[in-house]
Amino acid sequence: MRTTIPQTVSKMRYTAKEWDEIRGAFSMSIMVDTPLASLAQNLEGPEWPIKEKKDTPAVYIDLTFAEAYEALAAKGQPMERFDQLVDILKETLAFDNPFGDMVEQSAVAVERDNPLLKNMARLEIPEEFPIEFTSLQENTLEFCSLEKLGTLGQFAVFAQGLSQAVIVGGDFRGLLNALSHVDEPALAKYLPFRAGRKGLHLIEAVALTVRAMPADQRTLAISKPGQVNPATRDRVARLVAYFTEQKSELISQIAAGSSLTRALVVIGEPSVEATVSALLTPHLKSVPAPTRAAAAKPATKSWFSRLFSRS
Repeated sequence: MRTTIPQTVSKMRYTAKEWDEIRGAFSMSIMVDTPLASLAQNLEGPEWPIKEKKDTPAVYIDLTFAEAYEALAAKGQPMERFDQLVDILKETLAFDNPFGDMVEQSAVAVERDNPLLKNMARLEIPEEFPIEFTSLQENTLEFCSLEKLGTLGQFAVFAQGLSQAVIVGGDFRGLLNALSHVDEPALAKYLPFRAGRKGLHLIEAVALTVRAMPADQRTLAISKPGQVNPATRDRVARLVAYFTEQKSELISQIAAGSSLTRALVVIGEPSVEATVSALLTPHLKSVPAPTRAAAAKPATKSWFSRLFSRS
């Protein structure tokens, strides 16, 4: 049975117009998926009675004035609960919105106070990390390209500066929320991030590439690596070039007697590990480890060879 707003609606403090303005402003808030009970607690106001984690602003902001009231009524909440909902969204925006009436900052100050950049710094995720190396979907990558968002840092600044009336979804919002809430498992879906560690990693970067590969290409990478899609080979080569220090570390570990297989255990997916190994191996070839005798007594070089030897 459809619920209708009672005649006592005049006693509600907010109008349909105000609701539309506030829900539109909140649509780009980094708190859109935060439980309302937590937001109310942070604001030190009245408790929000619905304690479910799924009861977030996102549940209500896509609803009209009447629909939002009906949704609360269906949960057994009184008319006044709608006013409390609007209060929570409005007060949260006062803290969350860098373009609010009470906050006037220069572009430099906004960037400095950007919570996404602060979270990235805390996780040691480099701002210059290329967006193309994330696992964002093709349409999202195209959007980033059109907006000239080439790095994670540019992504964070752009997201913070979006008009609050703009609604984003899909994996754009997924990455945005993961950075906003420091959700490590979610970050690992989009970035070569290792939960429980800091920074970004070459092994996880190649693993993201492998997960996006069709099954037949994965099989081909293991059995006939030379026949793998050239675009995939090129991407792996560019990843190795970006993570050059980690490449050197892997080569050193292998030269010391360790194995690439052991290093790849962190992925936790044997089928992915096998493909990552096949794609990385050509980039990890190094000179053979010196024999014990050679290591004990280095060969003497002439002055000519010392001057012109290859690095």
